[in-house]
Amino acid sequence: MDELIYHKQKDIALNSILILSTAFTVVLVFFRIHYSGNFEYDFLLWNLFLAWIPYAISVILKFYNHRLPAILLVIVIGFWLLFFPNAPYIITDLFHLRKKHNIPLWYDCVVISSAAWNGLILGLLSLHEIQKIISKKFGVKFGWLLAGFSITAGSFGIYLGRFLRWNSWDIIISPTKLIIDILNRFIHPLAYLQTLSVTLLFTAFLFLAYLTLKIVMLNNSQ
Repeated sequence: MDELIYHKQKDIALNSILILSTAFTVVLVFFRIHYSGNFEYDFLLWNLFLAWIPYAISVILKFYNHRLPAILLVIVIGFWLLFFPNAPYIITDLFHLRKKHNIPLWYDCVVISSAAWNGLILGLLSLHEIQKIISKKFGVKFGWLLAGFSITAGSFGIYLGRFLRWNSWDIIISPTKLIIDILNRFIHPLAYLQTLSVTLLFTAFLFLAYLTLKIVMLNNSQ
């Protein structure tokens, strides 16, 4: 019973700091809008909302996965994977960092970095939870296979979003064009070196970040 209370307290503390951190970014964005009189960075609010979707799915699955049949669990995790790239994608919003109007560059650096941090940690925490669920259901090895695949697919998704401007929901709205773009890059990888480079570098970065998170969480659980 004491252990159950302890884990609930940890969950409450974690979710509270995530909400507080997100609120901090939202306040920064709204202050920027108020001070500058323009809405240049309001896209960060939408990106933050999208970053919360995979985390919210993982939290729901944490409590209800044992009630779902295997096939339905796989479908929900597939839906999670569809939105997972939106979380670390915010890192690429650093592309927008440049001197604009009367806003100090350092302020915009804090705004975007704060949003990027929230997206990254939400994504990695959601992956951690999904991996735990899969490891319990199908074994530790399969859990790590899913983690590796999710990070690689997520990195490819970041490329699709940043450079080709595809969104997660385009798999429903424009599936044919999206699939053609993806297949072209798999069939002719050397013709799309940027795709390969971005995917590999983000895969390495996210995997190292994820391993760091796993080790920190492991040490804290001991």
